[in-house]
Amino acid sequence: MSTVSTTPLANAYQGGTFAFYTIMDYIKQPLDYPQIIAMLKQRNLLIGDDGQAIKQLKIISYFRLANYLRPMEQDKVTHIFKPNSHFDNAIDLYYFDKKLRALIFTAIQSFEVALRSKLIHYYSLKYGAFWLIDRGLFSDKKIFSDCTMRIQQEVYRSKEDFIQEHFDKYDNPIVPPAWKTLEVVSFGTLSRIFCNLSDNSLKKKIAREFNLPQHKYLESWCKSVVALRNNLAHHSRTWNRIYPIQPQLPQSLTGDWIDTSSVPNNRLYAQLCCLAYLQNAIHPVNSFGQQLKQLISSHQNVDVTAMGFPINWNNQPLWSD
Repeated sequence: MSTVSTTPLANAYQGGTFAFYTIMDYIKQPLDYPQIIAMLKQRNLLIGDDGQAIKQLKIISYFRLANYLRPMEQDKVTHIFKPNSHFDNAIDLYYFDKKLRALIFTAIQSFEVALRSKLIHYYSLKYGAFWLIDRGLFSDKKIFSDCTMRIQQEVYRSKEDFIQEHFDKYDNPIVPPAWKTLEVVSFGTLSRIFCNLSDNSLKKKIAREFNLPQHKYLESWCKSVVALRNNLAHHSRTWNRIYPIQPQLPQSLTGDWIDTSSVPNNRLYAQLCCLAYLQNAIHPVNSFGQQLKQLISSHQNVDVTAMGFPINWNNQPLWSD
């Protein structure tokens, strides 16, 4: 029997008054694998081989797999599935998503390493070894202070030999030179550093090395890629996800690009286009686009429009062979 309670956590202060919400106690009990299979069948999901289905549940978990089952539901309250809904389709979608995450992660790694390299090179040559802790080079002082604290924490936490060897010899300044420090800070910190730098002409120079006309696009792409990377690091679903941090998509670029008129910025396709473009700038001969097309063609049941792919997307100049 469920009970209803009004607790302090259920009270929300709204402009001088309290709004009270009733919160039910959670009473659902854990289910064993055969019970989960029986429950899904009761909801009209077609399962051809119970043993194989249980084997998948043992290595994926039902709650994670539920993200891939949900699009097949006819009723979101009762969780009854649409006619002809198959458990195997959800499994296929899960493994498609897993392979897609691996492909994206490799592309992000390439971009992250290249950005580190260019930032180290140009700013160290112009502003010296310790430009990272020069407050005068940054626009927002609060962000600078937060980044400086993060940098110190990440450097002191690092187990890299070259960091340990540095501190064995030197204790001033508080962090090693940029070419050492920026190799161990997180991508999120790296992105915040770049976006907060005030020398726009030098940032524009770096952007143009990625074949982008303005630093504002590189800043935007950095922020969206960092959010995407964090999603990947937690093995979270990429398919059919709405992304709150959206990249700015120029209408035209000097390299092969896309028609942006029908591309939603908050879906994965927009970020895939950015990554493909960056890959072409970093490694003019690469297989990112080809691998993506092969992955999609090998999973015919996957609805790519749920990721923001437009019709005939693979005929766009960016994706053409």
